[in-house]
Amino acid sequence: MASPKATVKFTANFEFNLASIDAFWLDQEASHAFMQLLEDLEQTIIDNLERHPGIGRRFFARSPQSLEVRDRVSKLQQRLGNIDVREYLSGDYLILYGAEDGPGTTGQPITVYLLTIRHYRQLSFDLEGFWQANRGEPV
Repeated sequence: MASPKATVKFTANFEFNLASIDAFWLDQEASHAFMQLLEDLEQTIIDNLERHPGIGRRFFARSPQSLEVRDRVSKLQQRLGNIDVREYLSGDYLILYGAEDGPGTTGQPITVYLLTIRHYRQLSFDLEGFWQANRGEPV
């Protein structure tokens, strides 16, 4: 008997990130890239996560290298409780998602929350502008 499929839900932050990616590709005059992302989400990524919610690498498996980060990671883990945060790579995109066990299940995650998505080049096209804007200095 096949395992029941997980339910995949978009968070508000994930939707905000999608809008940011859309604007990024429009600015690059490559709106077809955003359409391809939406197609990949619909036809591959969501299906993979529904069938295999544990497919991604555990986000908290990496050891933080500074005390500040260790403290923040610890607080985040406490805040998330039993949600297992994982990384999913799809092409040029990194997706963070959380998998949560349903009540009374035997460890089978039944709800997957898409938390965030980023294209690796979003900052690299305008790193100088991004750097200046975040330092408060004129461009």
